[in-house]
Amino acid sequence: MALEAPEIKNMILEILPGAEVQIQDMRGDGSQFAAHVVSSEFIGKNRVQQHQMVYKALKGKIGAELHALSLQTSAPE
Repeated sequence: MALEAPEIKNMILEILPGAEVQIQDMRGDGSQFAAHVVSSEFIGKNRVQQHQMVYKALKGKIGAELHALSLQTSAPE
């Protein structure tokens, strides 16, 4: 079963409360999403570490319920 944008956002917010999370369904069919996540938890972490934090929030669903995710992360300016 495919995930929906609000579900993906909620999973990320569970791990990164207070983050700004934008999710876009790239194809309109629930198979490919783009996410932009801004969190103060990313301060001092490199891009790989930031992405690992988001992937952890998705609990192994990438490749299963979530076919593809384009991810952009950053710390607040």
